[in-house]
Amino acid sequence: MSEADERVAPDRPARDGDDPVSAEQSKEERASAVASGSLIAPHTFTVGSQEWENLPDAVEDDLMVINMGPQHPSTHGVLRMVLTLDGETVVDNKPVIGYLHTGIEKNLEYRPWVLGVTFVTRMDYLSPFFNELGYCLAVEKLLGVTDEIPERASALRVILTELNRISSHLVWLATGGLELGSTSAMIYGFRERETVLDIFEYVTGLRMNHAFIRPGGLALDVPPEFNERIAHVISEMRARIDEFEDLLTGNPVWVERNKGVAILTAEQCLDLGVTGPVLRAAGIAHDLRKSAPYSNIEQYDFDVVVAETADAFGRYQIRIQEMRESLRIVEQAVAKLPSGPVMVADRKIAWPAQLALGPDGLGNSPEYISKIMGQSMEALIHHFKLVTQGFSVPEGQVYCAVESPRGELGYQVTSNGTNKPYRVRVRDPSFIHIGALPDLTAGLLVPDVIAGVASMDPVMGGVDR
Repeated sequence: MSEADERVAPDRPARDGDDPVSAEQSKEERASAVASGSLIAPHTFTVGSQEWENLPDAVEDDLMVINMGPQHPSTHGVLRMVLTLDGETVVDNKPVIGYLHTGIEKNLEYRPWVLGVTFVTRMDYLSPFFNELGYCLAVEKLLGVTDEIPERASALRVILTELNRISSHLVWLATGGLELGSTSAMIYGFRERETVLDIFEYVTGLRMNHAFIRPGGLALDVPPEFNERIAHVISEMRARIDEFEDLLTGNPVWVERNKGVAILTAEQCLDLGVTGPVLRAAGIAHDLRKSAPYSNIEQYDFDVVVAETADAFGRYQIRIQEMRESLRIVEQAVAKLPSGPVMVADRKIAWPAQLALGPDGLGNSPEYISKIMGQSMEALIHHFKLVTQGFSVPEGQVYCAVESPRGELGYQVTSNGTNKPYRVRVRDPSFIHIGALPDLTAGLLVPDVIAGVASMDPVMGGVDR
């Protein structure tokens, strides 16, 4: 550790070269002096687990710099935080990212447009459908086919993404509960998530990283008993959410660990670009499903849930209510689900394969293979060119955003008129929320840092993309 990284407490015995600081300074003044960097320690002490008693008496009251992490739980990835502590109080927090770097954004520049879906679905892997949707909306806008997306495809996109919101919130509830010692929340959270993943597997052949939403629509239509299975999930999930509230909302330990902890005010959220449940827990009813609707979601009746506490407990309450609102949306979308195709009619854009779910997952249907291999040379040539080269997208730059479980997930996509993206830049809410951690954790005790970070629900796959 360099001398520039080491902070010093203002009320320890003075050393040569130190600024004179009164021992009577308050914690706030001390934290301010440390955060401003005006007090730099002239010495660095490296100690092992059994060497604390050998430290000079003069450093007993110094601020301590420690690593929290790299660790995985509740961050859904690998995060490290370098904490500067005054006793057990956090006066500075430097998040360190990059342990999960995948280079997905760069990889997108070397693949045809359709294949980009396979990459983006793996960024925030707890909300794959939202990544697929945001990317495809941007590509469709560049192609000028936004108004040509079949109504059935748009409705199914809404159903899948809102179910995905529920499954993501359940993972947050499970891992956040485990971080605070609630193994029951962990077990039940993952149990209920499995019922949603069963639906995803039933529809797409995969439980995660589906690559099911494609530019122009969907890879294929849903199976015949889709409506009945969704109705069963809705009924069961409503009862399960009530059980979560019975388990946690009045639980004195849960309340003590979350209420009034990790406050991030509305002003701080706006300054830092924080969105999603964290912003709504601070009293601001901002939701892209209302302010900038997509996939015809404006036709469904639902409420934007807000709270005024701006703390970890408020974020818990927001996510519990959001799961109920997502069930409302899914129920309406299934009831109104129109018939018709799930891909645009333009065969120069539509993925040529007539896909079907087989015993080994998603693949070409035998009837389609029979046609292109034995009946139509033109269809075979078109299939070969579109699969290997893809389609070209007109020059331009667009930004499209969706309301993911963590907030505004935006795609800024640039095309230079070729069959591959020139640049895909993603505004992932988890990345923004990691940047808010210094403000969130300032003044917290070390155990409360755990609750605070968990309440932000960062997914490091979206950060290190």
